[in-house]
Amino acid sequence: MYRVLRISVRFFAVLLCCVIPGISRSAEAQVDLSGYWDVRTPNPGQDGTFRDTYFEIREAGDSISGLLIRRPNGIPITGSFKDGTVHFVTVPPPPSATNANPPRPAQRPLVYDGTYQDGKLMLTIQGRFGVLTAVAERVTKEATMPPAPLPLPALTDLPDNGLARTPPMGWNSWNKFAGKVDDASVRAMADAMVSSGMSKAGYIYINIDDTWELGRDSNGNITTNKKFPDMKALADYVHLKGLKIGIYSSPGPKTCAGYEGSFGHEEQDARTFAEWGIDYLKYDLCSGLDIYKEDAPTLQAIYQKMGQALEETHRPIVYSLCEYGRAEVWTGWGAKSSGNLWRTTGDISDNWESMDKIGFSQIKLATHAKPGHWNDPDMLEIGNGGMTADEYRTHMSLWSMLAAPLIAGNDLRTMADETKSILMNSEIIAIDQDPEYKPVISLSSDRGIEVLMRPLHDGSVAIGIFNRTNTAAQTQFTRNNLPASLAGKEISVRDLWKHEAVAMPGGTFQATVPSHGVVMLKVSVK
Repeated sequence: MYRVLRISVRFFAVLLCCVIPGISRSAEAQVDLSGYWDVRTPNPGQDGTFRDTYFEIREAGDSISGLLIRRPNGIPITGSFKDGTVHFVTVPPPPSATNANPPRPAQRPLVYDGTYQDGKLMLTIQGRFGVLTAVAERVTKEATMPPAPLPLPALTDLPDNGLARTPPMGWNSWNKFAGKVDDASVRAMADAMVSSGMSKAGYIYINIDDTWELGRDSNGNITTNKKFPDMKALADYVHLKGLKIGIYSSPGPKTCAGYEGSFGHEEQDARTFAEWGIDYLKYDLCSGLDIYKEDAPTLQAIYQKMGQALEETHRPIVYSLCEYGRAEVWTGWGAKSSGNLWRTTGDISDNWESMDKIGFSQIKLATHAKPGHWNDPDMLEIGNGGMTADEYRTHMSLWSMLAAPLIAGNDLRTMADETKSILMNSEIIAIDQDPEYKPVISLSSDRGIEVLMRPLHDGSVAIGIFNRTNTAAQTQFTRNNLPASLAGKEISVRDLWKHEAVAMPGGTFQATVPSHGVVMLKVSVK
């Protein structure tokens, strides 16, 4: 995306000559690399596309400094240039909690090494995708800048599209495959969703995330790269399985991974998606913030533009707003933009700290959801290996209590039985998919033990007892905490993970909850 590098490098070459009286045997040549550079890197996945990263460089003797251009703030670089060899490293900022969004972890440093040859920098880059090769060429400052903003529509309340009356359930490619997703893997996930029984459990969307894009043809139509030779044929295959298919784009000129976005082509892309047979669009803000402000009216207009375009296709397409909770999207403008779900957090990671922090931060937002319009705390990491089975059961339980979308992110072809038992627990899924949405309530939060309650459409309640501590804990839940509608009535209590009735002697349920674990109960009138 729009990133810049500033390299001022001094290149000394020694010219060796024959010894001729009166002629110097050597001469010093200087190359000044001050200015702007475009580092062009092949995208991972061998799809034939490239990512442009922009730098600006400064020099002081053998030392270089400068900036990897990234808006709104660049990332500093530091390094050296000596004897024709260049080396520099990005210096990511520390985590920041200065805004309303969840703090983002410091990004990993990127290491650039290479040489100056024939006016270019020949580089290798060490980063999250391993070692990549790149060529850097001079560009003007203007080339590093994003395009000018385009006019946005006047704000209006778009009608409800009638979709996603319960939180969407499905699978997304990013968590497991990232840039390596392709036609074959998507077909395999569709096959596995059916053969595993997930489709019968309610999972129906097979969603392709970033890196499917190539560019645009002579008519401005978005095109797929060689990983996806025929998107309509792929959609037809998924539909024949009884499933639905989703795709990904951005309101900016580039996606998060640096591929073609929908900027200036919203209506055209919506028509293309509809013609392909797409049923779900994840619309990721990314480089949109290089161009537009972050205030609520601007973000509403950005998402309204695509929302209107989707409606005009007359195809039912679930609309997922991925803007990371900016400008309090849950307070109304997400639904007004025709959004069926909206991200409320930064990206989740496959570890306890990330899932715990994201999940429990969502309880206070629960009143802002309603059928057709859901808070989205990001995808499920269940089965990806970074957490224990108890932690994954907490993940599934908490997302269901929140009525969050259940979008799996693991490899469905190789699921262990334990992973299947978590993702396909029909009693937990029923909490998430309850047809009469009533928000979760925090009954207590004491020394790492969280007790949550969610009323259900049939008058019963779901109770979640969560242990956020690092040791097993003795917990209890008393009948006095039940709503008035259950007071004085004969009740039954069922453990939704053990799939069995449990006792509540004397009106008190007691259990040992493992570290980072959960007990999920359903309390009903007999």
